[in-house]
Amino acid sequence: MTIHREEGAAEIISIGDELLIGQVINSNASWMGEQLFLSGIPLRRVSTIGDNKQQLHQAIDEALSRVQFIFLTGGLGPTSDDITKPALCEYFHSDLIFNEEAYRQVETLFKRRGMKVTERNKQQAMLPANCQPVRNNNGTAPGMWFEHQGAIIVSMPGVPFEMKSMFSDIIIPRLKSLFAGSFIFFKTIMTTGAGESFIADKIGSWEQKLPRDFTLAYLPQPGMVRLRIGGSGKDADFVRQTLEQLTQELSNLLGDIVYGYDNHSLEEVIGQNLKLQKKTIATAESCTGGYIAHLLTSIAGSSSYFKGSVVAYANEIKMQVLDVPAAMIEKYGAVSKEVAETMATNLKSKFKTDFALSVTGIAGPDGGTEEKPVGTVWISLATDEKVISQRFQLGEQRDRNIRRSALAALNMLRMAL
Repeated sequence: MTIHREEGAAEIISIGDELLIGQVINSNASWMGEQLFLSGIPLRRVSTIGDNKQQLHQAIDEALSRVQFIFLTGGLGPTSDDITKPALCEYFHSDLIFNEEAYRQVETLFKRRGMKVTERNKQQAMLPANCQPVRNNNGTAPGMWFEHQGAIIVSMPGVPFEMKSMFSDIIIPRLKSLFAGSFIFFKTIMTTGAGESFIADKIGSWEQKLPRDFTLAYLPQPGMVRLRIGGSGKDADFVRQTLEQLTQELSNLLGDIVYGYDNHSLEEVIGQNLKLQKKTIATAESCTGGYIAHLLTSIAGSSSYFKGSVVAYANEIKMQVLDVPAAMIEKYGAVSKEVAETMATNLKSKFKTDFALSVTGIAGPDGGTEEKPVGTVWISLATDEKVISQRFQLGEQRDRNIRRSALAALNMLRMAL
């Protein structure tokens, strides 16, 4: 039989009834897709099937007619609903045999956890005779590498913690060693404080002049836009140098909305600046409910610059803890410049910090008025010299409003730093 497949291309087949019914989100496929993309392996299709032998056989048959690399995830556990291993044995006309190396890995893992290997776990070392085992450093189920009709089929556990290590540390490097191709590199510019359309208008002429084999992708999220520049070619040094040049050009065009590169978070960049300047920060939060404090303290070493937070959700807490006058709330409302500034200045005085951030707003979905609709947020930043305040009019979705408010507050702090 002649197979007209796309050499060097891949498909992912995710296995599990829990994925089909929405009980578990298929995060594996999206993560693998990104890793394949970064490795220069084009992903052509992602399919999800249930725990069913016939469905798996059919999915492999169809994938083999289209691509060279097929990656399976799921169904490798020790329980009766894990059908992948026996289904692959049948598909590849193979028998299960005991693999001593795989069993030693299971023993080592259980010993590290202070547990004894049960007979059920020992079955994890039974593998198809015609597969090459793929080491699992984080679990008991080895992966399985098959070579069939000029294609490579790799079966991996569905547990993300186990699959990711196996895929990035073993499988991708092995594929690269077998199939050398073009070099692909990326650089991501992190921006906040401007929307996707504003950025597109600002850099439109620059984008039209991108060199051949270099692309720009807009990756918006609530409160930020990532700009990913990618380039490919046979000459790795040329691709890298051109990418650096393009990154510098784009950063210069965008100015101070750029806060970092690649995987840097806004809170991480702010933490580095606070440490460098030996400054401290505290937060007074109403509608964000402590989310800003959470972001700041998610960074290791934040105890050197973050002093604490007051989640003043109720008006009485604003009055009793932050000394906001009742008459001020009565006159201007809790969501106002006056209340936000008082929250910030009083917190700064109480906590004796260099900066204090306050947020008060209407996150939604209810609570809005004609004058102050859902999404109205006031943010104030108190420094030693002044108080900076800004009103934001966000959307109507509560979670997005909380996230965007927190990032807007952190960006005010970044600009002050």
